[in-house]
Amino acid sequence: MSDSLSQLRRITGDPTLNFRQKEHALAVAAENMLPYPPLDVETAAALDARLICDMYEGNAPYKPRYVLPDYEVVLKNGSAHLELPRPETLDEAINTLQIAYHHVPSVTGLPVFIGHLDALLLPFCDGVSDDDLYRKIKLFWRYIDRVLPDAFLHADIGPTDNRVARAILRVDAELKQIAPNLTFLYDPEVSGEDILRLCTDNIVACSKPHIANHPLHAAVFDAPGYGIVSCYNALPLGGGAATLSRVNLRKVAEASDSEADFLDVKLPRYVALAARLMRARVDHLFRRSGFFEGSFLVEEGWISRDRFTAMFGVFAMAEAVNHLQDLAGRPGRYGLDDAANAIGHRVSERLAELVAAEPMEHVWRGVAMLHAQAGLSNDAGTTPGVRIPYGSEPDPVTHVRALLPHHRHYLSGVSEILTLDETVRANPEAVFQLARGALRMGFREFTANVAGNDLVRVTGYMIRLSDVQAYNEGKTARTNTTSLGAEAAAQTPILNRRPRVVGLELAAGAGA
Repeated sequence: MSDSLSQLRRITGDPTLNFRQKEHALAVAAENMLPYPPLDVETAAALDARLICDMYEGNAPYKPRYVLPDYEVVLKNGSAHLELPRPETLDEAINTLQIAYHHVPSVTGLPVFIGHLDALLLPFCDGVSDDDLYRKIKLFWRYIDRVLPDAFLHADIGPTDNRVARAILRVDAELKQIAPNLTFLYDPEVSGEDILRLCTDNIVACSKPHIANHPLHAAVFDAPGYGIVSCYNALPLGGGAATLSRVNLRKVAEASDSEADFLDVKLPRYVALAARLMRARVDHLFRRSGFFEGSFLVEEGWISRDRFTAMFGVFAMAEAVNHLQDLAGRPGRYGLDDAANAIGHRVSERLAELVAAEPMEHVWRGVAMLHAQAGLSNDAGTTPGVRIPYGSEPDPVTHVRALLPHHRHYLSGVSEILTLDETVRANPEAVFQLARGALRMGFREFTANVAGNDLVRVTGYMIRLSDVQAYNEGKTARTNTTSLGAEAAAQTPILNRRPRVVGLELAAGAGA
């Protein structure tokens, strides 16, 4: 108990945390004083060794990790619980959403999904001039960043080219805020090239938005649809993800004698153990927490308990493949060598088979969804998901082609961050061509940083380098994710990404 009290005192006295951040840290500490959901000895040992990882979600799951309300419900019906009438004007619709967001839980303590904003707000825009729409969106955007200052908070727009989407892109490029994170859902049959070009111009300006391959994502989900949330996670709309656990592929490879041993013995073992961990956490949430029995979000139809999946994450693919190459005496490195890349593609295919063979109760469609997990801020010695190690990235076209075969397996999210040399500012058409080509080839998600921007992606969430510098100088951070970015910069080589000149961008579409 003395250790627990010391931890609580450290939190309350931490000068780098503001009041709200201390409040959340105290809640997390209190939860972790409770006993963990029961695990068998083998699963507990794998968790302790961090061959499998629970993402430090907490010892007693009492809310889903990610919640994706169908906000159209509250805009159409109002909310009896919140005593909100059905909105009639754009101002009332925005105000209703602002109120709603404060009642949506997640692992961060703040919402990770704020809706398909253009689709939600367009019905309220009749009679609203473009200038008024711009001003209202700008105030809305500033409110989100100042009141919900967390870079895992995510908005979606698209696939149509519309007034609200364009206003949001304009405001996002101007304000350059870490929140909200933003994805444009791109459909070549619906969106048109003009708004795709606007999106890539925004990437040059502020490293946002993500651009999601809408036809690929939509084919995975059912009629209610999906949302892209947090970093780049694709999840069922009206539900979300109950939990996210992951396997450290580097450690699994290091426990293997050969590629065959890795694929046929060790990987099946640790996939099965991670599945046991996930079942224990999901079971606690659904059977013991009372969340779904006492939530007005369920009662009013914002979410449904049968639309929550479980995310089966993997990371350190690069290190695993390179270790298997070393075991076989082959020099080629992941991302740079065809043979090494082919091993990685076989690993992803094997993972998809194994995860699909692990049934799960209380999980949407009865099995977890494979996810290329973007890493934690203290993941030293590993590369997020299936990405290429920082500092060794090839040219952007080679980069895209090396990773492309992975994307079809990771249905709940896979993303690479292409870091582009700042000379691309003089040639924004190159970013457009690169994005269009990558999406045509089958990339699920196109994401890029432009060197020289203050606003950059870490693993999927955003930080401002100036905020990190101020935090490192001892100033209290206004945004919740600045400390994570500072830790990631100190313990992982995220700032060593290799900016590449886009010189062969037209070749990206050659295989389309």
